[in-house]
Amino acid sequence: MAHDPTDAAPGVATGAEPEPGERAAAPLAPGLYLVATPIGNARDITLRALDVLAAADVLAAEDTRTARRLLEIHGVRRDLRSLVAYHDHNGAQARPRLLAALDQGRSVALVSDAGTPLVADPGFRLAAEARAAGHAVTAVPGPSALLAALAVAGLPTDRFLFAGFLPSKRAARRRALAELAAVPATLVFYESPRRVAACLADMAEVLGAAREAAVCRELTKRFEEARRGGLGALAAAVAGEPEPRGEVVLLAGPPVAAPPTAGELDAALAAALEGQTVRDAAAQVAAALGLPRREVYARALALGRR
Repeated sequence: MAHDPTDAAPGVATGAEPEPGERAAAPLAPGLYLVATPIGNARDITLRALDVLAAADVLAAEDTRTARRLLEIHGVRRDLRSLVAYHDHNGAQARPRLLAALDQGRSVALVSDAGTPLVADPGFRLAAEARAAGHAVTAVPGPSALLAALAVAGLPTDRFLFAGFLPSKRAARRRALAELAAVPATLVFYESPRRVAACLADMAEVLGAAREAAVCRELTKRFEEARRGGLGALAAAVAGEPEPRGEVVLLAGPPVAAPPTAGELDAALAAALEGQTVRDAAAQVAAALGLPRREVYARALALGRR
């Protein structure tokens, strides 16, 4: 299988290395910088992100090996003694050191393994405490698996809810899905490849097998994939396949309201006909119930002849 040098597994950024050379490290104002990094394709880094990574007094990284590799790929030369680990497991110990650096008027850049810090990644408490202490907190935006998945999934994007990772245990996962079932928005979840099949099965049962959904994986890489279909069909397809590779984003479209029953249509028309013409009543009810005007008008005429 051919390897695309711009692909990178999350946490291991790779790419076509630029010509050797140093980026000029312009002075950076004191504060905490939340720097987005590539989610797969190393060339997705922004010029501003590279400037901040080169100039920050302290670079805090979820995985220092990943951060070093990213710096190497893009020719960013800096003193690696200023590179410190900051992740979920050492946050309580590392946070005071980073806050002390901010108190000293230094600049601190925070990066996660991939994507945007704080979005299902470490950093929330650091950002909150830095802000509470009066320090500037600046976003250096860029790649995000959440937004990339929304862009390619083909589901409504005017309103969405990011729900992070669902619980790993089935009962807790189903409870969480039940709480989200009626939310009038596209639901977005991050998921481990080994739990995709089980998660889709629960989503189909709790949210409805016909609900439109998408499975997105290997985003920004050579073998990027976005599969669309009803939750039931996707769950059945994935159940018979090998465990997918790469990071996965699952999306479920907004719930579709059940069409009104014949009795509900008749009741709405009866109320509208009390003070309006048949044509006006049909137009009002059709708009309110999302039904074809011609069908509603025909039903209104039938009711009027009774």
